Amino acid sequence: ARAIAAARRAADHGPWPRMKGAQRASVLRAVAECLLDRRQELARMETLETGKPLAQSLDEVGAAADLWHYAAALARNLHGDSYDTLGEQTLGVVLREPLGVVGIVTPWNFPLLIVSQKLPFALAAGCTAVVKPAEETSATTLMLGEILMNAGLPPGAVNILPGGGGAVGEVLAAHPDIDMLSFTGSTETGRKVAAASAQTLKKLSLELGGKNPQIVFADCDFEAAVDATVLGMHFNAGQCCNSGSRVLVQAAIAERFVAAVAERARQVRVGDPLDQGVQVGAITTQRQLDAILTHIEAARQAGARVVLGGSRMARPGLYVEPTVLAGVTPDMAIARQEVFGPVLAVLVFEDLDDAIDLANATLYGLSAAVWSRDFSTCLAAARRIKAGTVWVNTFLEGHAELPFGGYRQSGLGRELGRRAAEDYTQAKTLHMHLGARSHWYLPIHEGDTA
Repeated sequence: ARAIAAARRAADHGPWPRMKGAQRASVLRAVAECLLDRRQELARMETLETGKPLAQSLDEVGAAADLWHYAAALARNLHGDSYDTLGEQTLGVVLREPLGVVGIVTPWNFPLLIVSQKLPFALAAGCTAVVKPAEETSATTLMLGEILMNAGLPPGAVNILPGGGGAVGEVLAAHPDIDMLSFTGSTETGRKVAAASAQTLKKLSLELGGKNPQIVFADCDFEAAVDATVLGMHFNAGQCCNSGSRVLVQAAIAERFVAAVAERARQVRVGDPLDQGVQVGAITTQRQLDAILTHIEAARQAGARVVLGGSRMARPGLYVEPTVLAGVTPDMAIARQEVFGPVLAVLVFEDLDDAIDLANATLYGLSAAVWSRDFSTCLAAARRIKAGTVWVNTFLEGHAELPFGGYRQSGLGRELGRRAAEDYTQAKTLHMHLGARSHWYLPIHEGDTA
């Protein structure tokens, strides 16, 4: 409650929303530079908390800094509009005003990167914020709070709530002094957050789950598609909303493709995330490891064939063998449910129509990839796939300039890009009359007739 009250005071009476865009940009740039200066320290802490490889954490700190730099540029360029075509004595002005207090709830898998997909854009728009990181991985967000203070952010503009409390997202969603909630997490929790927000009709941004297909046509660049499939299942040990957890392979190359993926996956280095050269680290929590193994066993019981892996690794720590499951059919849970682990479900299709039916046979719609040398095939597939992001002959590329978000039950709204910052504003229309106004009421004088 104190954190929300502080953010409310900062929004209603503090300097941050009232600063020039250039002043806000200066603070955001200072944050970006400090992230880079403390890159090694932040990356090591991220690895210790999440279990991801140190090299990956270093990349993510760099990506986070890039987002703060990009938001700094937006802070100077967010503006309203004026209309001088409404008549000789009328000027229309549309102001872009900060939305107010933003609640930000982040998950445990990418703590620094995901808060950097939200917070700098809200700050660029002049909002204040209450940030709730996941209790399992809150250290880098707290370090970010220290960086914000040192960069010159006014008191109360950002308030960070560490510690437990799984229902904090729902509390923020229901609180009348929170004007907008930006939440990243599971679809199940997202539904609860959306229901709680209905009490105050607040604006929502939800980035939720995904069951993301890579569609591999027979005429693809075979080696590139194999490599991207292996990346998709292994990145962040599969604990990623964009994980390529399904691959749909055209029948003509299916057997060869599965064999190639399995062989390449055997060579992936899984181990201590602080060791040089490790590509896949540990699972972040025991609860998540147990959930992954439960999904694998359910798939086995349903008739899927384990081509590779399928068990917990025989070494200390929370490690799962990279697992490739063939013979998967659309009715199996492994083809439809988010696993959040290094597990790949392989389905086979005959033609484009079949591939699209399989790709869309899930409640999610976050992302997808298409692999073909025929651009018309790629474009046709990309248009028909129900997903917010479609990669064509590549996978897991991201850019600060491009919006990110899902269709269907993968979420509401978009992060990144100019639109993300605009989402943290609201429009106010001014009708400005510059001359004498014609009277609507004309009194009737004596002798006049009505």
